[in-house]
Amino acid sequence: MAKPIVAIVGRPNVGKSTFFNKISGQRISIVADTPGVTRDRIYFQIRWNGRDMVLIDTGGIESRPQDEIVSYIKEQAELAMETADVIIYMADIRAGVTAEDRELAAFMKRSGKPVILAVNKVDSIGELPLEFYEFYELGYEYGPFALSSIHGTGSGDILDQVCELLPPQENEEDDKELINVAVIGRPNAGKSSLINKILGEKRLIVSDVAGTTRDAVDSRVENKHGVFNLIDTAGIRRNARINDSIEKYSVIRSKLAVERADVCVLLIDASDGTAFQDARIAGIAHEVGKASVIAVNKWDLIDKDNETVKNYTKEIYNMFPYMTYAPVVYISAKTGQRIDRLFEEINAVHLQSLKRITTGMLNDLLNDATSRVQPPTDKGRRLKIYYMTQTGVQPPEFVIFCNKAELFHFSYQRYIENCLREAFGFRGTPIRLVIREKGESAPEL
Repeated sequence: MAKPIVAIVGRPNVGKSTFFNKISGQRISIVADTPGVTRDRIYFQIRWNGRDMVLIDTGGIESRPQDEIVSYIKEQAELAMETADVIIYMADIRAGVTAEDRELAAFMKRSGKPVILAVNKVDSIGELPLEFYEFYELGYEYGPFALSSIHGTGSGDILDQVCELLPPQENEEDDKELINVAVIGRPNAGKSSLINKILGEKRLIVSDVAGTTRDAVDSRVENKHGVFNLIDTAGIRRNARINDSIEKYSVIRSKLAVERADVCVLLIDASDGTAFQDARIAGIAHEVGKASVIAVNKWDLIDKDNETVKNYTKEIYNMFPYMTYAPVVYISAKTGQRIDRLFEEINAVHLQSLKRITTGMLNDLLNDATSRVQPPTDKGRRLKIYYMTQTGVQPPEFVIFCNKAELFHFSYQRYIENCLREAFGFRGTPIRLVIREKGESAPEL
């Protein structure tokens, strides 16, 4: 059974994201004094009074949107309300009851969902200010509740009310293994369009305005390939092009999304070709040690012949020489071309990143490798390799014990890595080699 959903909605800048972050205990939603900062729906699972629920932060609703982005924000908030079991409508005591609050109250009641009114920025301790009682005129059945998002006061009362309104709890079967997939790439590569195509709904804002996605947005999907949490991330630009603080914070959020992913899908715009910035983004996933698939989007727009795929793949690997282990899939987010193949590769590289090899098999490989290519020497001293053992997965990590670590040149490490890949696969995942000298503590297995 799916977790019940609780949507936080309200006008711009009333403190929805601050409340969301306070409840989740993490800085998941971007918080700034600029209206419209939270553009998509941001999800986080919480547990309160023994109930699991999914909390959704939404962009600020304006009853009469004036531009394209604001219109999209309203649409996303409405979608959140449609899927929610309970809605928390947040107002701002400092602004008082506004005409928009009244208009949106009528809209909320038409939704047919239970709506809790939370009046935020009640930061004083003691008696409630007189302005608080004005909010009773909005006529919500549940509330108003006094809230201070910054301090967290009043949030427990609101969550208690949420639990009372949630549908009855049923026994839930354990989910199949869920794979977290971060979709990364330059701005306008088609990340949101790809996720929308997979989900079959306008789940994420799609626009030609660069930087539309500012938060890392989670979307859960279950299909014939398994259960996946798709993380749409802000397009990462060169540092020199990051001008405002919100976008800088978005880039940080994208990097954090990579860290919590099991698999990264690096999306490249086929019509724009590979660029230095693509290599930089790929490097983030590689350095963090994430299994990766390179997806070339908008392939339907390319004029092709028998050599096109071969030449484009060669160009990609020339641009990312450290990432030749990653499979390349040519897709179209617009038409859905090869999206099934993309999921097959996501599953495959995820399994490869979890692969474990016994110490006996590793040392048989090591003996064969060192007999084929002698270890290097330096000033009469030869590198002696004693044994190798695997100490971790995601990414697969191997510790090699030798006589002198300084003799274990990078080129020979690369040779050993290639031998590991030749023998055991590890397609789509980085491999980490840790070199230790004899006498150092043996690793814990």
